[in-house]
Amino acid sequence: MKKEVRLLFAQECKFVAGAASLEQIPLLKLPEVAFAGRSNVGKSSLINAITGRRTLVKISSTPGRTQQLNFFNLADKLMLVDLPGYGYAKQSKVKVAAWNQLIRDYLRGRPNLRRVCLLIDSRHGIKPNDIEIMELLDDHAVPYQIVFTKMDKVKTPPEPILTKPHAAMMHERFWTSSDDKTGIEELQTELASMVNIK
Repeated sequence: MKKEVRLLFAQECKFVAGAASLEQIPLLKLPEVAFAGRSNVGKSSLINAITGRRTLVKISSTPGRTQQLNFFNLADKLMLVDLPGYGYAKQSKVKVAAWNQLIRDYLRGRPNLRRVCLLIDSRHGIKPNDIEIMELLDDHAVPYQIVFTKMDKVKTPPEPILTKPHAAMMHERFWTSSDDKTGIEELQTELASMVNIK
């Protein structure tokens, strides 16, 4: 991994704001990378692994713990956004519906959103609600990449089975594990390519 990439992710990464509604989303100028995926797919764990921290983002084994959009400033160069998980969560249907709507509103209306990392649990593969998000991103021309998580729990890398092309999906995919750090350096390098790290 390049020295510049290591230095970028070794710098300070701090919590900036949390938004539980569209009106609360902060007006920020930095390029943003959002981490989206089903509940309990490992978004918070992956952000911690990417930034080399253990407790930057709170982690829970209970689906639905992340209840707002959380913004983290990496070295005043890149904003990392931890989204609530869509799909199953141990919360009321009304609350889950509100989260899902907030995610969709953010993804289709954020001008400085440069990339979405769409996290897929490698044990389960792509599900119908993942396809819904992919189609939303396609419709609004938001570039996204598939990032498989929890690779330490499977024997062979999964391949997504897609029945049609997706216009906004980046070709390269990443296979990661927050526990044994599989694929973390490769993903850091990809994210660093979106900012000036000189």
